[in-house]
Amino acid sequence: MKLLKRFVVKKNERGLLMSEGDFVSILEPGQYSRFDWKDRLAVTTFSLQSPLFDHPLAQYLRGQEPALVEQHFEAMDLAQHEAGLRFEDGRLVELLPPDSRRLYWKGQVEHGLQRIDLNQGRRLDDELVVRLSRPGVAGTDLVLLALVPAFHVGVLKIDGVVAGLLEPGRHGYWRCGSQVAVEMVDTRLQALEVNGQEILTRDKVSLRLSLVANWRYTDVLGAHGQMSKPVEHLYRELQFGLRAAVGTRTLDELLEDKQSIDGSVTEHLLAHLQGSGLEVSSLGVRDIILPGEMKTLLAQVVEAEKAAQANVIRRREETQATRSLLNTAKVMEGNPTALRLKELETLERVAERIDRISVFGGLDQVLNGMVSLKAG
Repeated sequence: MKLLKRFVVKKNERGLLMSEGDFVSILEPGQYSRFDWKDRLAVTTFSLQSPLFDHPLAQYLRGQEPALVEQHFEAMDLAQHEAGLRFEDGRLVELLPPDSRRLYWKGQVEHGLQRIDLNQGRRLDDELVVRLSRPGVAGTDLVLLALVPAFHVGVLKIDGVVAGLLEPGRHGYWRCGSQVAVEMVDTRLQALEVNGQEILTRDKVSLRLSLVANWRYTDVLGAHGQMSKPVEHLYRELQFGLRAAVGTRTLDELLEDKQSIDGSVTEHLLAHLQGSGLEVSSLGVRDIILPGEMKTLLAQVVEAEKAAQANVIRRREETQATRSLLNTAKVMEGNPTALRLKELETLERVAERIDRISVFGGLDQVLNGMVSLKAG
């Protein structure tokens, strides 16, 4: 067994000399020789590339060896209402949470700490937001970074309470013990579809309807202050308005005046969305779908109605034709010349349809049944 042990601590390292697991001293870079005839000594080395001293002895050194802590470590202790920005050689490298108690090895870089009082507000300044938007900083889970696009606003909620509106751009907030969220809201005109609504009419006919509404926010902060999910609230009100409009009308009334549904739903929304921060500029029923058997019945009804209308028109035309013939007969009854002209007109019409005419007994017999027509 070797009685003399040799330990080496490299220039970018620090060492803890332990005797049977108990702390003895901190070793700076160099070569060390110790008599250890009972094999009790051991050295644990730490690379300064990872300067955080995360070791069970950290608390002991703080309490029992303050001079060593002052010599070898940079202590970064934060209160419960503070967050920290840790720098190495002036470069931001890490965000520290409230109530942190950390030791960092000295010697490799110059450490710095900037304290942030969370009681003064959770908003990050613009320069820090830009820096955190780039990679290379640890602990970014302590902050919320939000990019609000153009034509949008961000609804800031802290612990479920609406705290304000964010304009388009980059924003950042400390989380640190609170739930911080940003909900993006499009302020432009939007379309909301209510599809496949199965509704019974007043005469118990089941219809499937679809409705489209164009809407926008008039007061984003007011809408989110009153409702947790304004769009879902608007969707439900459109459903309620559509059901009320259809359920109070018969199928015939709906088919005769589809626009009545639009008007009824609009009146419902005006009454129930007043002061909600939402505005519906226009809406309309897109589809009304009937059950299969109802389509067949309606087709039969329409067919019967059209047949009846055709029959009435046919009878009307026949009546008018009969009346015209009667009037013509009355004119010819007292006017032989008109009768003769009519006879000649009839003969001309007949002659147009045949190739050859044979007349026996004179032309007067043609119209008295004595004409023999022979088609060539």
